[in-house]
Amino acid sequence: MDWKVLATVFATVFLAELGDKTQLATVLYASDREVSKWVVFIGASLALVTTSALGVLAGDLISRHVSEQMLRAVAGLGFIAVGVWTLWR
Repeated sequence: MDWKVLATVFATVFLAELGDKTQLATVLYASDREVSKWVVFIGASLALVTTSALGVLAGDLISRHVSEQMLRAVAGLGFIAVGVWTLWR
């Protein structure tokens, strides 16, 4: 196992998820006194695992047809575009 890649992916996804709308929705569900915190945790965990699996599958499929350099450029431009759009609003 490549521990460096594992740590990098974990840190990147962990930081990206902190404070985003997914985490806020999870906080909202967990704040309901009538709802089991374990059910909220399991549901949120399954959702993140499922979306991560889709991301891995999509990344594998796309990488078969597009170079890694192109993917990095498109992802970088996408992040910049979202940042500019956020600032513009």
